[in-house]
Amino acid sequence: MARYMEALTVERGGFRIKVPESWWEFDVRPESRDDSIHHMVTERLRAHPELAPHRDTYISFLRKAAADAWKSGALYCGCMAEAFGGDTPITGSVTVSLVGGRTSKGDPLPTGPEAVTAQLAVKEAKREGDSWRKVTTVDIPGVGPAARTYGIEDVPVPDDELGRTIRAVLMQTFIPVPGQEGKVALVAGSSQVLDLAESFFDIFDAITSTFRFAD
Repeated sequence: MARYMEALTVERGGFRIKVPESWWEFDVRPESRDDSIHHMVTERLRAHPELAPHRDTYISFLRKAAADAWKSGALYCGCMAEAFGGDTPITGSVTVSLVGGRTSKGDPLPTGPEAVTAQLAVKEAKREGDSWRKVTTVDIPGVGPAARTYGIEDVPVPDDELGRTIRAVLMQTFIPVPGQEGKVALVAGSSQVLDLAESFFDIFDAITSTFRFAD
């Protein structure tokens, strides 16, 4: 998977980040995302017809990723969907969202790494195959320290009345936004390909390390 690390810089209002150039960015707005996804998949399959059997899988994955990103307030969303000679495509995504919170008294929540990690729960796997989560801090070059969680987690399916979850490789990095109390830039990477968890942790870490606030 190392070939994916040829980078493309993405710039948005307030930040920039480098992602693998083979990843796709797509419009997450409800009124236009379906057309955008169909167009991107069609273009991709035109260039790589061997991926055609996986068309429905790609479209379904991208639709869900776009919908989840929109609901979470994403400012950027990019995904990968590639077949490496097997029957199941390798999929993953990275989103950048601006999130914030307040206390019960209405005061902005602290965003320093120590304060954020204190609010994040570690989860230990009791037996093989269980979900787990680690909490740590990282130093992002040119940005500074940030809180992070990573692990294999059971992520709730949005708006699911049965309370179902999807197990996924998940890394979330909470980067304090300068000059904005209670606000963090949340860089989240996820994949449902659990067997490649360590590889995806490396990729998500490499992408997140390129995050910079715009001047």
